[in-house]
Amino acid sequence: QVTLVESGGGLVQAGGSLRLSCTASGRTVGVYAMAWFRQRPGEDRDLVAAIGWSPPNTYYSDSVKGRFTISRTDTKYTVHLQMSRLELEDTAVYFCAAGPLNIERWPNQYKYWGQGTRVAVSS
Repeated sequence: QVTLVESGGGLVQAGGSLRLSCTASGRTVGVYAMAWFRQRPGEDRDLVAAIGWSPPNTYYSDSVKGRFTISRTDTKYTVHLQMSRLELEDTAVYFCAAGPLNIERWPNQYKYWGQGTRVAVSS
């Protein structure tokens, strides 16, 4: 079993930055790809960024490419999402996910989920 705990959400002005963190526990968590999804009210949960285990390849959605950076600690148990130049459209609940051995794009391919952390971007 893997448990994911997110932190770092909050309220920020447009153009600002936030860093989200996700700490995983569980014996096999280090072998999984990990990802950040986000969900706006009334919308589906969408992949924002993901990082593989070995090699640590990365994926970014077009909407965040060049503004967000995903990284993983050497132990592979913590994943960060550095969010810069935040836009109003980035407002959402952000979820950490783990589970597939390789990066996958769809939520149903991830076995484990955090509880979500809210990010609100104001004008």
